[in-house]
Amino acid sequence: MKACGTVFKYGDNVDTDVIIPARYLNSSDPAELATHCMEDIDKEFVHRVKKGDIIVADKNFGCGSSREHAPIAIKAAGVSCVIAQTFARIFYRNAINIGLPIIECPEASMGIAADDEVEVDFDSGIIYNKTKGTQFQGQAFPEFMQKIIQAEGLVNYINNKNK
Repeated sequence: MKACGTVFKYGDNVDTDVIIPARYLNSSDPAELATHCMEDIDKEFVHRVKKGDIIVADKNFGCGSSREHAPIAIKAAGVSCVIAQTFARIFYRNAINIGLPIIECPEASMGIAADDEVEVDFDSGIIYNKTKGTQFQGQAFPEFMQKIIQAEGLVNYINNKNK
């Protein structure tokens, strides 16, 4: 399983309130949430993001409230992967539960810039910056997590497993 796209780069402590502002939480429709993704930190994000693009951030991505809407908005916006130095624990869990691939890799976070073209191999954990010709070793997803992501989330994985 691989992801490849253009990078949107953010700093430390990107919280769920800027990923999807609370004023839009009256909707649980992924397509609607996607239209407001990142708007309080990057007004151009929703106009520039393309299917497959990648978010790279520094420390503590997804901190703040435990809303599942945040990874849903990111995934529905077309983002194929989020790479960060560290993630808030509840965001990490919510992302995997809804099938959004995320990888902790401090070296990649520091070595990748906005608008770089990046490819991620989830089987090996290798993150390749095509723009700079550099490579980083992130942690590969365990097989069960890959199955959850391939099923588009934990609920689908469990439902498919029980058939």
